[in-house]
Amino acid sequence: MSDPMNVLAPEHRRLRIGDAWRDAAGGATFAVEDPATGKTIAEVADAGAVDGLAALDAASKAMAEWAATPPRKRSELLTATYRVLTERSEEVARLITAEMGKPLAEARGEVAYGAEFFRWFAEEAVRVEGRYNTAPAGGYRILTVPRPVGPCVFVTPWNFPLAMGARKIAPALAAGCTTITKPAAQTPLTMLFLARIMEEAGVPPGVVNVVTTRRAGEVVSALLADRRTRKLSFTGSTEVGRVLLRQAADNVLRTSMELGGNAALIVCADADLDVALDGAMVAKMRNLGESCIAANRIYVEEPVREEFTARFAERMGALSVGHGLDDGVDVGALIDEASVTKLDELVADAVDRGARVLVGGERPDGPGHFYPPTVLVDVPDDARMLEAEIFGPVAPIISFTSDDEVIAKANDTEHGLAGYVFTRDLQRALRFAEGLETGMLGINRGLISDPSAPFGGVKQSGIGKEGSHEGILEYLDVTYVAIDLP
Repeated sequence: MSDPMNVLAPEHRRLRIGDAWRDAAGGATFAVEDPATGKTIAEVADAGAVDGLAALDAASKAMAEWAATPPRKRSELLTATYRVLTERSEEVARLITAEMGKPLAEARGEVAYGAEFFRWFAEEAVRVEGRYNTAPAGGYRILTVPRPVGPCVFVTPWNFPLAMGARKIAPALAAGCTTITKPAAQTPLTMLFLARIMEEAGVPPGVVNVVTTRRAGEVVSALLADRRTRKLSFTGSTEVGRVLLRQAADNVLRTSMELGGNAALIVCADADLDVALDGAMVAKMRNLGESCIAANRIYVEEPVREEFTARFAERMGALSVGHGLDDGVDVGALIDEASVTKLDELVADAVDRGARVLVGGERPDGPGHFYPPTVLVDVPDDARMLEAEIFGPVAPIISFTSDDEVIAKANDTEHGLAGYVFTRDLQRALRFAEGLETGMLGINRGLISDPSAPFGGVKQSGIGKEGSHEGILEYLDVTYVAIDLP
């Protein structure tokens, strides 16, 4: 297999600040590992607070000119980014697999998904509108003027290293904002490559800045404490989201938060089981289960529980595990050893409480951070995996006997990001849609992510929406102007 690192020159493994690729202050670097082997594949710059503030300097200096750039021009630059990213999709996909571990087919899907955000928001850039109307009482006119919020700080996760950055950068640029992105330390290379692609596409210096670091707390805290920062968007755990919200409160920043999930997937007795099985495999195993919207708890109505479980376990057991760049691999490496240990502990806890393992359940010998697709049954309500975000290829199956029962169980969590229901009864589907406390719901569908749809949760799963028309509104303030006109 060719070396994916050949696509990212050494000079582009540094910080992207303003018009330059530069070393971190003091020259510090850190290693990026291939999770399938544990071997170092690159060294990147390890930024400190001073570097983060340098990126904010660049974003602030570029802000006025970028905000004044005609929407059509901003749209054309986003379209150019889409085109270059699509043309280089194979290179980007191989880089994603190398640093994150997902199979190459999954990485290709992520590139296609991420690129669509640039195309979608290129179209939204020219559709930002205000309004003009007569005040209800007469005597004056009301004018509303949308304006970019200002420099934005993005903290992105490792599980979708391209798409999660694209989902934030594209609407921000469409709205006229400049950006500083702090990618996850496990997967900084993809974001650096995206910055290089946007440079090639003609995006002006200072509009897109990338700061890689292992000292996330130090760098992000400095950025949020600076009054020039006007927006924070974070994708990650609820625990970290709470910390960032507290910090953002000091300067009353606009915030978007896409936080943890605990999605319930519900299979009703009247469902088409072939459709339900296909949907469950996608909802559970997309991105190895390392997804905030992955099916975390699978509830199956008692009359079809035995058949569904047997067929689902058979399909899970047939998946091949290996290096994501190898041919025929369905399940790649998890991101790190801590993820494997977490799965081991969750499975052991469930078994100790009475659950049975049908497939998997034991990590393989050898190098790399691998865990096999695993199915458990007879999982009791007090098992930790029903409350924790599993974030891996482990699927607990729980039976239910009534809609009220399963809705209550599905809602018994602090999270409310996504859910899935499989039924052929339209009225039943609508009752679930109204009863489940989620920001997103798939009906007879296991894949719900789409740049044209509003992505986001309720309860402690987040604030705000990404994607769709709602996504650009997160980056716009509205000025109201009262005009005297008797």
